[in-house]
Amino acid sequence: MTSLRPCVGIVAASLDILGGQAVQARVLHEHLEADGWVVKFVPVNPSFPSLLARLRELPYARTVLNQVLYVPSLAQLRQCDVVHVFCASYWSFLLSAAPALVAARLLGKRVILNYHSGEAPDHLANWGALVHPWLRLAHEIVVPSAFLAEVFARHGYRARVIHNVVDLARFSYRERSMLRPVLLSNRNFERHYRVDNNLRAFALLQSEHRDAQLTVAGQGSEEAQLRSLADTLGVAGVRFAGSVAPAVMPSLYDQADVFINSSVIDNQPLSILEAFAAGVPVVTTATGGIAAMVRHGETGSIVDADDPAAMASAIAALICHPAHARTMAARARDELQSYAWASVREQWASVYRGTAA
Repeated sequence: MTSLRPCVGIVAASLDILGGQAVQARVLHEHLEADGWVVKFVPVNPSFPSLLARLRELPYARTVLNQVLYVPSLAQLRQCDVVHVFCASYWSFLLSAAPALVAARLLGKRVILNYHSGEAPDHLANWGALVHPWLRLAHEIVVPSAFLAEVFARHGYRARVIHNVVDLARFSYRERSMLRPVLLSNRNFERHYRVDNNLRAFALLQSEHRDAQLTVAGQGSEEAQLRSLADTLGVAGVRFAGSVAPAVMPSLYDQADVFINSSVIDNQPLSILEAFAAGVPVVTTATGGIAAMVRHGETGSIVDADDPAAMASAIAALICHPAHARTMAARARDELQSYAWASVREQWASVYRGTAA
């Protein structure tokens, strides 16, 4: 390393692709620079030249042009001492993480693979040569949850656990003396997040609470189906907020009184941590790493997957017992300290310098 604080190259999606990884990359970037680190950010989704911008709307052409621009941009990592690669699963891994791993190795850099996807069990078990040779290029693998560390261990990899970071200063904690049936869903519109079950649970809740409201924040491949489902269910009070910038999200949490999540594949959702930070009681499935984040009856309410009726009942129970909901929300907020920058700062410094955990 060239200094006590080496230059860190972060390879991740920019906020043009809103999601947990992009937000985490931005938060990490900002905190590292505030602490005096030199950071070079290389987006996996580089901006297209203005004359070619419309290709973003064409899936295959978009992918080809993105790779033509992205792969050469990895030469910028030459300036760095250590390379921090954010990654998900499947084709995203091959198209984004694998080129960065190869480039970092060819440039002689220490490379950290920061794997976030709850789809890891299937990815590592079934993608064989399309995943394992690339994983072995990383000097160290870092994951945000014990759940993912256990998945990697089953395949012979040691992964260090460093929690996702929640910028607590961005969220205003509000104690809710009474709970209104005002709900928030903040997951992208992909099948494994089962936002459709959030809509079905809301429809059941509204049969008892006619004034119930639901804000659905997110984007994704199932948007048309979800909007159609909302129409078919005949519910009033559903608002599709679209893709919401991180700077605006705190206001959505502040307006809500219950956060709901129905995912069937997951890891450590930043959206649940943000709900904790804002004092919003959480009703969620216990998929993946969520079971370690939310303890039923203590820091939130756990419901079975694919059971909208159970979710509606859990929401109604919180509304009927606001004191219990406040106690859970306060306990959840207290436990967020392990997700604050002060708690993970030295862990990342240790990873970058290659020192023992």
